[in-house]
Amino acid sequence: MSSGKPVRLGILLSGRGSNFLAIAGAIREGRLEGVEIAVVIANVAEAPGLAAARDLGLKHEIFVSKGRKRAEHDADVLACLRAHRVDLVCLAGYMRLLSPEFVAAFPNRILNIHPSLLPAFPGLDAQEQAFDYGVKVAGCTVHLVDEHLDHGVIVLQRAIPVLETDDSHSLALRILDEEHVAYADAIARVASGEYEVRGRRFVKRKVSIN
Repeated sequence: MSSGKPVRLGILLSGRGSNFLAIAGAIREGRLEGVEIAVVIANVAEAPGLAAARDLGLKHEIFVSKGRKRAEHDADVLACLRAHRVDLVCLAGYMRLLSPEFVAAFPNRILNIHPSLLPAFPGLDAQEQAFDYGVKVAGCTVHLVDEHLDHGVIVLQRAIPVLETDDSHSLALRILDEEHVAYADAIARVASGEYEVRGRRFVKRKVSIN
C-alpha cells in the first residue's frame, strides 16, 4: 500500500474508541510511521470516541445509523471516506456489520480487531465466551474484513495465558492491553506494502531476484 505518501486512515467507531486512541497515540509517539488519521466517523451521536477525536483536533463526522436503511447509511459513510481520500478503514469498536457493497468498495483495505484468537469465539462477549469455555490461552486478532462476521484473513494475533486468578473481567482488560499494541502493529504491516493476501494467509511478498 505504501507509495511514499502517508497512508490515510478512516476510523469507524460506536463507543469509547479505546483502540482509536491507541492508534492515535502510536502515531503521535512515532511508533506508527507513514500513517495519518484522515477522519473519525461514528454511527452513534453520543459516542465518547467522537468527543476524543474532537479534542485531538481530528476531522470527525456523525452518521447515525439507528432507524436508517443499511444501504443508505453505508452509502453516506463511504462517500465521507472517499471525500477524505481514505486508504485504509479501521473498525475500532464499530458495532455494525458492513454491507457487501461497503466491503467491495475497500477490498482488503478494512481492518477489524476482535478480542479472541479467531476462529475461536467470534461474535459478542468473546472474552467471556473464552473464559467460560475454560481456555488456557486467550488473546486478540486483527483481521481483514469480508462479508462474514469475524471471518476475514488474519493479519496478526497476540496471545496471553489465562491466569488462575482471572475472571472474565480481568481477562478482558488484559486482552484489551494486547489489542492496543496489536492494532498499531497490524496497521504498520498493511501500510508497509510488504505483505499480500495469499489464499487465507497474510504473508510477506516474495522478492524476485533478476
